[in-house]
Amino acid sequence: MNAFKTLRDFFNEHKLSYLVGIVWLILIDSVQLMVPQILRKATNLFQQGNLKFQELIRYSLLILLTGLIIAIGRYFWRIYILGTSRKMEYYLRHKLFNHLLTLSPNYFNTHKTGDLMAHATNDINAVRAALGQGIIMIVDSIFLTILTVIMMVRTTNPKLTFIALFTLPFLTFVVSKFGKVIHKRFRSVQEAFSDLTDITQENFAGIRVIKSFVQEDLATDKFTEVNKNNLDKNLQLVRISGTFHPLIQFIASISFLVVIIYGGRLVILDTITLGDFIAFNNYLGLLIWPMMAVGWVINLLQRGKASMERINTILDETPEIVDSKQAISLDNVDGKIQFKNVYFKYPGGTDYVLKDISFDIEAGKTLAIVGRTGSGKTTLVNLLLRLYELDEGNILLDGKDINHIKIKSLRENISYVPQDNFLFSTTIKDNIGFALDRSITEDEMIEASKAAEVYDNIIDFPHGFDTILGERGVTLSGGQKQRVSIARAIAKDAPILILDDSLSSVDTETEERILNNLENLLYKKTTIIISHRISTIKDADEIIVLDDGKIIEQGNHDDLINIDGLYKYLYEKQLLEEKIYKEQLEG
Repeated sequence: MNAFKTLRDFFNEHKLSYLVGIVWLILIDSVQLMVPQILRKATNLFQQGNLKFQELIRYSLLILLTGLIIAIGRYFWRIYILGTSRKMEYYLRHKLFNHLLTLSPNYFNTHKTGDLMAHATNDINAVRAALGQGIIMIVDSIFLTILTVIMMVRTTNPKLTFIALFTLPFLTFVVSKFGKVIHKRFRSVQEAFSDLTDITQENFAGIRVIKSFVQEDLATDKFTEVNKNNLDKNLQLVRISGTFHPLIQFIASISFLVVIIYGGRLVILDTITLGDFIAFNNYLGLLIWPMMAVGWVINLLQRGKASMERINTILDETPEIVDSKQAISLDNVDGKIQFKNVYFKYPGGTDYVLKDISFDIEAGKTLAIVGRTGSGKTTLVNLLLRLYELDEGNILLDGKDINHIKIKSLRENISYVPQDNFLFSTTIKDNIGFALDRSITEDEMIEASKAAEVYDNIIDFPHGFDTILGERGVTLSGGQKQRVSIARAIAKDAPILILDDSLSSVDTETEERILNNLENLLYKKTTIIISHRISTIKDADEIIVLDDGKIIEQGNHDDLINIDGLYKYLYEKQLLEEKIYKEQLEG
């Protein structure tokens, strides 16, 4: 079972728990073998007419005692084996989640959220069942079979035992044939469940778009198709399982039929006693369970193996971006940034998104980046954060190549407000203090929210900063979400601040107040502002204009409007739009 090698460390740490549980299980199996012997002796005494009331009471108490021991033992093996399998579930889910956090953004660009959720839920549950109930059944079937056969041979009739076990080769054949089919079909079931989870998650996340475009019928049709595929795959598995388990039970029942016919004849011929025959039937009853358990074990293990293989596919993924051996941590960052002849194309892409990008930002200065949609503005700051690796060139922070800086240390020194303004489904307070390793103080929270011009909005909510946001901050307006995201970046108080089109959803008056607040707060902080609005970036120390991944213009606002280029065109176009808008208001 090479698929489970991933859990080697867990098994090494918890092998004692499994061992104790197995010992209890074997003990219970041994105690169960005493019951047929008690019945054999009692039956023989009864047949001989020698069973007295006191002996009947004694045998009854012995059966009750064995039942009590079995009950206690079952409690302990459940605690040690099933309890440990639950710890394994926690361990594996934690390992998977932490590994996903190490993977580069490009991995999540090519793998669906719903599929990853299915791995973290359904697949891990299947692995837990295999390493919990599966282990119990393996041990039970092996030891109970061995001990029962020994007792059958020693206490009854070897020939009768041999005849009762003649179905075992057929059982082995059926198990080997069905096991491979179950593994294949269960893997298909898990993949179908992943597709179902993915489309469900996607539809719920995009429910507002679906409703606004009146596409409920289309969404229902797509969901029905995927749901039907999930049903079909499960029914295929049910059909094979529905044949497998009854077939195992039927083969095992043949042994009973043979024993009743042949064993009954031996009793009539007085070759064995009635007590022996009853004991033998009890042993055979104990043996039927392991025979049936083989079917369940194969089912559970094949399901667990299929799921573990799917999980291993993720765990075997290596992050594209890792610390180099000589990587260092940063201390006392000034914030000087240099791009030197940077070229970049996305993984799997053929065309460069950024071409020969070179510029310097002095510590404490503000750089603005402007350009048409798709010109590479966001990509540029993603490279500074090392969310992707460069193809050519270098990026330096305080004269150090960022490839030689520990990723955690690099990102700790940068406050980033992305375009999508993602907020978590928790309180506004927790969202603002998200980047801190401690609880945010009330003064820090108020200062950051006031600087982001969102304080007045927050205190108007019934629960203020303790207001719990909906999924992705849906209970806030677009402008409020942007300003809470800005407050989060301000609260982090890093030496470098990046605002990626973070004021697009606020009006110009609010934008101006925020920029004035930031100017006071960001003294001596290096700032990068990406915006489509010229009004947002006109006061920056340096402005670069990107087009088709290249810097086509560079300078301050006054320099650039004196050049008959893209910046001037964008500036005049926005002035005209503002003029038309004002005339419409006045009209």
